[in-house]
Formats: sequence, structure tokens, C-alpha cells
Amino acid sequence: MEPTLKTDIAVIGGGPAGLAAAVAARAAGAERVLVLEREPVAGGILNQCIHDGFGLVRFGEALTGPEYADRFLRAAQEAEVQILTETMTLELTAERRLTALGPQGLFAAEAGAVILAMGCRERARGAIQIPGTRPAGIFTAGTAQHYLNAQNLMPGRRALILGSGDVGLIMARRLTLEGAEVLAVVEKLPYAGGLARNIAQCLEDYDIPLYLSHTVTHIEGKQRVERVTVARVDEAGREVPGTARVYACDTLILSVGLIPENELSLKAGVKLSPVTGGALVDEDLQTNVPGIFACGNALHVHDLVDYASAEAEQAARSAVAFCRGEAALPPGIPVRPAAGVRYVVPFFARPGSRPLLSLRVSAPAGPGRLVVKAGEQVLAARKFTRLLPSEMARLTPRLPVPPGAAEMEVLVSDA
Repeated sequence: MEPTLKTDIAVIGGGPAGLAAAVAARAAGAERVLVLEREPVAGGILNQCIHDGFGLVRFGEALTGPEYADRFLRAAQEAEVQILTETMTLELTAERRLTALGPQGLFAAEAGAVILAMGCRERARGAIQIPGTRPAGIFTAGTAQHYLNAQNLMPGRRALILGSGDVGLIMARRLTLEGAEVLAVVEKLPYAGGLARNIAQCLEDYDIPLYLSHTVTHIEGKQRVERVTVARVDEAGREVPGTARVYACDTLILSVGLIPENELSLKAGVKLSPVTGGALVDEDLQTNVPGIFACGNALHVHDLVDYASAEAEQAARSAVAFCRGEAALPPGIPVRPAAGVRYVVPFFARPGSRPLLSLRVSAPAGPGRLVVKAGEQVLAARKFTRLLPSEMARLTPRLPVPPGAAEMEVLVSDA
């Protein structure tokens, strides 16, 4: 198939990260920017997030999801970004050749650089293997949100929520406001998975109980969910005998984690992190495949869309520089998570640089310090009162990576 489109920058995904990347690429000097979006309207998951709280970092005001997306969509239109909606990208090669299917039929495109901004997907029941029957009435939190906010369909009237991710917490409030009874939110871990503000605003304000170190152990029902059994679990995740409790309900909503969308990335030879599920990128957000960059939830799951947008803009500037013929530099030395840190992005940094580090701790911590080291040299040390796995931390080292360093480490220190 001969290419029908040639572009400087191709952005796969028209959600918040993809739109931000496209606008930034035009601002950085790219003449032709193409966005491929599979949904009928660009904006991604934000289009169904009708609650406010978006844009506090970037715009200094609380916007709804559609309002936040609209700002970038308008900016993309003003920048004359070409956005193809209802267009599914089927294949991406290491040579930055794309095959896509849209209203115009099957076509190919070639890009000077590609930005991966496909977002993420939810874990479903099959990923967590809950015993029991397979009745109707089991939804992921995002699916329930889409039914209610985008299609005006009520998922159920008496619901239990498994998992304390942010979308699940927000749906607890949303269902309550629409007249449903939310019996409880249960979380397998000993700490909540969502932002503290969502615990307060979505559960505590509506007297919805949150049970930590609990999980669903059985589902019952023929045509529709009828009962769900919940039990306490120990530190190894095993059910504690004698703690089971049965809830009569017609709906079970799952908010049990998000997975970066990267099937296309794998086809192009992009290496992925076993921890984040996203690409292994250097400080320019370039993957191991030259000219292919990653950002947003396709790189690692963000709790704030403002940070996803900023990261996408960084990827766009790097992609435009690549198109200008600036040689793809060696990725640099490894950036490794150490004590108390689950992961750090980027995964590589070059000597002489001060890369912005995005990270999550592996368990609630504090008070203490976040420390960045290269060998025995401390490049940064920032005090914190409390850090939670649900809240991404960002840190720029005060000192550059020294020449000759073998690796960088990011750790949590009590001192």
C-alpha cells in the first residue's frame, strides 16, 4: 500500500495528551501535524468526565473534563492540526509508517516522528479472577461512567464498588447523586488507591464507607448480580476466616487499575517496562525506537491530566527536534527506583542533564525526604510530609548528572 499521507508529526490518540502534543508540535515549528483518533470526537476519556477538578495546575481553575478537552481542541483547530476521527490505527512500524482505517477507507501514512498517546484501559473481571457466576451487572468504573454521563443510562440501583481508584470513587458520588444506593467501596490494599480529595469529596461527604484490606470473594446471580460476598484479607491477600459479609446488590463496579495501551508500540519494536506497562523512554521521552516518542497514560498512568498535558508537550518538542535532523542521542545511564520507590520516569538520563523525574512510591511514606543520587553524590533531596502511591510526585534534580556516573537512583529516606 502506497502512503496516501505524509506528515512531520503523527500523534496516535486524540485525548488530552494527544491534543496537547499536537498543539505543542505546531508551536515548535512542525508544519504538518496529524492526529489519529478512533472515537467520533477528540478529547478522549475527558468527554465523559463531567465532574470538575481538571486544570487546577495548568489554568488555575476547576474545569470539567469536556471543558478542559475543549480548550485544547480549539487550540488544535486554531493551529490547523489535522485531526482524523473515527480512525483506528492498525499498525505502526519502526520506520514510522502507519496503517489506519477510517471513513475514507484503509490508508497508509508516513511520519517524520510519531508520538504515542493512546491512553490506557481498565482491568476487567477476568484480570482479577473473582469466583462465582457470570451475571449481568458487572461493569468497570469507566464503562459505568460512560453509560451514565454519555448515554444517560443508569447502570444499577444498588451498587458495590471494588477498588478505590479515582474513577471508582467519582462513580460512587455520581451514582449517589442519581439516586442509586452505594453500599460500600472495598479495597484490597491497606491504603486507598485514589486521590485524598476524592476520598473526602466522593465518599466521606456522602457517608459511603470505605473498607481497606477487603476484597470481593464471590459473586452470585443468574440473569443479574444478586449478591456479592466481601471479606477481609491479610498482608498476603488471603481471605481472613470468619470475616465474610454478603451484600444484596444488583451492580458490582470494578475500579481495580489501569493499563497503558501499547499493542501498537510492541508491533513497532518498542520495549515496555514490566512495572508501568509503558515504554522505556529517555529524558526526551523517546523510546528505544528512534523517532517514536511516548507520553500521557500510554507511558505511565497519571492522576492529574495537567501533568499528562505537560509531559505531552515535552514529547512534542523532542519529536520536532528529531524531525529537524538532530541526531538521536544515546539514552544515557539508567534511572532506577530504590528504597520505597515503585517506578521513575524517564528510565534513562544523560550526563550533564537535569531531567524532570516523575515517580510513585511503593507504599504510603512520610515524613521523610525524596533523594536523587548518582553514586554517592546527592543530586536532589526534597522534604515531604506524606507521599501516597496514588499521587504522582515530580522532582527536578538541583545538580546535573555527573560525567562518568553509572546510574541514578531515586529513593525515600527517613532522615
